[in-house]
Amino acid sequence: MPTDYIKRILTSKVYDVAVESPLELAPQLSARIGNKVYLKREDTQAVFSFKLRGAYNKMAHLSPAELKRGVIAASAGNHAQGVALSARRLGCRAVIVMPTTTPQVKIAAVRGFGGEVVLAGDSFSDAYLHAKELEKKEKLTFVHPFDDPDVIAGQGTVGMEILRQHSGPIDAIFVAIGGGGLISGVAAYIKQLRPEIQIIGVQTTDSDAMMRSVKAGRRIELPDVGLFSDGTAVKLVGAETFRLTRKYVDDFIAVDTDAICAGIKDVFQDTRSVLEPAGALALAGAKRYAAQNKWKNKTLVAITCGANMNFDRLRFVAERAEVGEAREAIFAVTLPEKRGSFRGLCEAVGKRRSVTEFNYRISDSERAHVFVGLQISSLEEADKIAAGFRRKGFPTLDLTHDEMAKAHLRYMVGGRSTLADNEVLYRFEFPERPGALMRFLNAMNPDWNISLFHYRNQGDDYGRILVGIQVPPADKAHFKNFLETVGYPYWNETENPAYRLFL
Repeated sequence: MPTDYIKRILTSKVYDVAVESPLELAPQLSARIGNKVYLKREDTQAVFSFKLRGAYNKMAHLSPAELKRGVIAASAGNHAQGVALSARRLGCRAVIVMPTTTPQVKIAAVRGFGGEVVLAGDSFSDAYLHAKELEKKEKLTFVHPFDDPDVIAGQGTVGMEILRQHSGPIDAIFVAIGGGGLISGVAAYIKQLRPEIQIIGVQTTDSDAMMRSVKAGRRIELPDVGLFSDGTAVKLVGAETFRLTRKYVDDFIAVDTDAICAGIKDVFQDTRSVLEPAGALALAGAKRYAAQNKWKNKTLVAITCGANMNFDRLRFVAERAEVGEAREAIFAVTLPEKRGSFRGLCEAVGKRRSVTEFNYRISDSERAHVFVGLQISSLEEADKIAAGFRRKGFPTLDLTHDEMAKAHLRYMVGGRSTLADNEVLYRFEFPERPGALMRFLNAMNPDWNISLFHYRNQGDDYGRILVGIQVPPADKAHFKNFLETVGYPYWNETENPAYRLFL
C-alpha cells in the first residue's frame, strides 16, 4: 500500500487546476521563536485551500460515463468549492449538499463556480446523509472530502512539493487534521522518502477525533465538535485516513482558539495574508510544540491550508490573539471595601504595565471585585502578577484560560441577584440561523425561569450564549435530559469561581 500511494501521488492529475504553492520563510516569526519556520502556502490556491487537489484528482480518474452522470459532495466550505471548480474544468454536473447553517458567502462561492447547491440539515452529518440519498436517487458519483485513495493522493502532492522545494534538512512538518486526508497523504509520501522528518498532526482541543482514535487504537466518534475551526470540525475520521495516520504520523498536539487566533496574526504580520482558523492551525501547533520541547535552531514547515475567512470574524480574532500570544492576562481581584484599597491595587499593577481592561463592581459592605486585564510578555508573567496581588493582600483568580470569562464575563460584570434561587449557569454554542434560539426555548420546561442571558456573535457561523436557568432540585434529571436533547454543544459553568464573584 505505501508504494501504491507513492505512485498515486506521483501520477496525480492535480495541476490542471492547482498550482505549486510557494514555500516561504516567515522571518519575523522565525526570529521570535528561534527556529526557521516555513509556510507552505496552500491558501494561495484558486479556491484559497488545498481541497481542490484531492477533489480534482478523484474526479479526473472517473470514467467518461461517470462524469456524464455528474458528481455529488457534502461540504460546508472548502471541499465544496474544490468540487465545483473541478466539475467546471471537467465539464460535468456537480451537486453540493450544504447544511442550512452555511453562511451565504460560501454558498455564493460554490454557485460562482457553477455548483448546484442543495441545503439540507443542521450539520455536516445531516448534509452527508442527504447527499448519499441523492447519490443513489440520481446515480451520481460521490466525492468524499477525505476518505478516498484518490483524494488522499491528491492532497499528498503537497508533501511532494515540500521536498522538491526544500532539499535541505527539515526537522518537522506540521499538518492540520480534520478528517485526515491532508496529513495521511503528506505522511505517506514523506515517510517513504525522508523518514527522518517528523510529521506532527495538529488538532483543536475541542475537535480532536484523530488524536483520540489513535490513542484508543480504533476510530472514536465525538458527540460534539467545536465550531471555531470549522474546516477541521469532524466528529469521525475516515477509515483509510486513520490507518495511514496511525502508521506514519509521529506525534500530535492540540491547541485552543486563542492559539489559533495568534497564529492568524503571525501569518498576517509576515505575509499580509489572512488565514481562516483551520488554515492557521498547523502554525499554532508548530509554535506550541516547539515551545514545549524547547526546540531551537530547527527547520519547521507548517501547511497553511486555507484562507476562506469571513471578514466579520476578524474582530474576535484580534481580541483573542492577544491572549493566545501571551500579550494579555485577565484576573479577578477582590478588594476590601475600605479607603485606599483601589489605590493600593493600582500601585500593585505598577507604572510600567499597561492596563487593557478594568471593571469594578461593589459586592457588599466588606468587599468589592475587580475584573482586570493587563498586557504581558509571557504566560509566566501572569503567574507572577497574580502572586504579587496576593502578597499585597488581594485575593486573586487568574482567568487567562477561562473561556467563560473571556467570551462573556468581561462584557457583563455585575452582581449576584437575590432572586436567582436554584440558578445553574451554562455556556452554549448556537448555530447562526433563524429559529435556533426558539428551538432552545421550546425545549425548556416552561416552569424554569431564565435568570441571566448573554449572547455574543462576531461574524462567526455560530453564536456564544451564556445562560442562567433556575432549575428546582427535583428537576435535575429532567434538566440533564434537556441538555442532551437540545442538540447544542454546552459547558457547565455553575461551579466556576468567577461566576460566584461577578454574576
